[in-house]
Amino acid sequence: MGDVLWTPPADVLQRSRIGNYLRWLREHRGLDFADYDALWRWSVDDLAAFWRSVWDHFEVVAHTPPTATLTDPAMPGTRWFPGATLNYAENVLRMPGRADDDPVVIAHGQTRAPVTLTAAQLREQVRRVAAGLRRLGVVAGDRVAAYAPNIPETYVLLLATSSLGAIFSSCAPEFGTRSVTDRWQQIEPKVLVAVDGYRYGDKPVDRRGEVAAIRAALPSLEHTVGIAYLDPAGTPPEGALGWDELAAATDEPLTFTPVPFGHPLYVLYSSGTTGLPKPIVHGHGGILLEHLKMLALHHDLGPADRFFWFTTTGWMMWNFLVSAPAVGATIVLFDGNPGHPDLGALWRLAEETRTTYFGTSAPFLLACRKAGLVPSEIADLAALRGVGSTGAPLPAEGFTWVYETVGQSLQLQSLSGGTDVCTGFVGGVPLLPVHAGEITCRALGARVEARSADGTPVIGELGELVITAPMPSMPVGFWNDPDGRRYREAYFEVYPGVWRHGDWITINDRGGCVITGRSDATLNRGGVRLGTAEFYSVVEGLDEVVDSVVVHLEDDEGGAGELLLFVVLAEGLELDDALRRKICRELRTALSPRHVPDEIHQVRAVPRTLSAKKLEVPVKKILTGTPVDSAAAKGALANPESLTAFATFAQRRTPDHETPTPA
Repeated sequence: MGDVLWTPPADVLQRSRIGNYLRWLREHRGLDFADYDALWRWSVDDLAAFWRSVWDHFEVVAHTPPTATLTDPAMPGTRWFPGATLNYAENVLRMPGRADDDPVVIAHGQTRAPVTLTAAQLREQVRRVAAGLRRLGVVAGDRVAAYAPNIPETYVLLLATSSLGAIFSSCAPEFGTRSVTDRWQQIEPKVLVAVDGYRYGDKPVDRRGEVAAIRAALPSLEHTVGIAYLDPAGTPPEGALGWDELAAATDEPLTFTPVPFGHPLYVLYSSGTTGLPKPIVHGHGGILLEHLKMLALHHDLGPADRFFWFTTTGWMMWNFLVSAPAVGATIVLFDGNPGHPDLGALWRLAEETRTTYFGTSAPFLLACRKAGLVPSEIADLAALRGVGSTGAPLPAEGFTWVYETVGQSLQLQSLSGGTDVCTGFVGGVPLLPVHAGEITCRALGARVEARSADGTPVIGELGELVITAPMPSMPVGFWNDPDGRRYREAYFEVYPGVWRHGDWITINDRGGCVITGRSDATLNRGGVRLGTAEFYSVVEGLDEVVDSVVVHLEDDEGGAGELLLFVVLAEGLELDDALRRKICRELRTALSPRHVPDEIHQVRAVPRTLSAKKLEVPVKKILTGTPVDSAAAKGALANPESLTAFATFAQRRTPDHETPTPA
């Protein structure tokens, strides 16, 4: 892969947190590593020594010490830090390096004026809300659910809930009733905290009807708390408390319930595009250690930093973002439409909040590029030293655009991981250069390999992304899966004892990684596996194409099958033979003749999840005859109506494939 776009400064070891960690290892463990590769190899070869060093280096606050680092490294079922008791919220609220009057939460949005919380104010709000939850009868193990956006109240609720040893779960308020109840009926929350609505751009969105329907569908609820967010003068729903009542003044001290390392902290959910979303249970200790490692050693965040990631409370990047005070960083929250009034909004927010690390998704960066935006011309980004990209693979042209238009001296970190581990397996690190189109490295403690079709590890060629050694932030299990069967089926069925993640990855000889899409959405033409990411990079690089989705329909007889491309075109354009020829020419030239689709059709929209991931697999199912309702859970989609066109298309297909274009 591509050109070197950024090189670590000469004094990186003196200035970075990973440099400080390397000095600590030398001094306290007698370990010396020549380079990042040697450090990574040690971190995955000696799991016990590496993860204990993270625990000790970051001075994790524990109530009882562990008797070991891990028992039996076999997966699944590894037990980490047996005997230890601790509390995630206590470790986050320690906020190392921060004074009481330092701002640690800076929240902006389109519904109300900005809010800033100092370290002392955050602790005080958590103290009051924890006392309020205690008054409602919440005890360790109870579930507290938040139907609320990326605002300080949601964060305070997470910390207050976890301080009690209770279990948190959030859904963004743009989720429809069915999406929410599909998730929460599984975990049976005792308390619901919900907003009345929100603004998306300049459009008010009233959610009182949805809140009433959610309450009616959750017989486990004993209490509801309303946040008057859209209408500050509004009253809570009937029979509910207001947020101010929950957080009423009290003299109860802030205390932290000590829980075992693997005690449930929160429940996250798979996107639920087919069937019920999987309720993925994460533990206090595993999340804490993994986030300390990633935020400090990989993202290089500390007390001087202001850390922003554009996310909603329905995506694991929110959970990742809000751990940052544990390493001393300030978090910048944003709630609203990132394209309002234009795509420059978040870059101007970065200037206003003096953000030092700007996290977003690859589709957002590519949209800015396509719009011809030059962020450095519309905002003073002098404070920015890091940009993070995830959610989809970022192609080389996305990397180049960041360095040409955002800043030449910042470090761009493309990372990939998932809800399943609430982190990235592969990402960036201050010690290594940035190459265009390439994820820099495998993360410390993450033994990531690419496996060929016969299960052997490969370097320099496409393979299944697998993890061959346990990580502390692997789920402690799925909710209501007492024998662990669903958990094993999800990750360990293909390769016994090895985590199969479901992505295609190529790892080169220097440890750099390229992810080329979901392995279950693979294009397999004539025995050659093609990832979808590079396909989209070419097609959506054309000015005429706004979005696209490609599926491969296999031939049961073993032939090449059919490659179908669906495109969303710029406003006012219609797909004609000239544009079809142009798309095919670009794909043949940039990729290979195997990438040229058999058919190209125009659609109004590409189906996407609420976190903006394309839904190739449900589209493929619909095209092969699966009814829409069985192919995808509509409530998990940002645009469920988009599936109808594919169903219509599937019905119209004739044996000789003289197919009209779907609506």
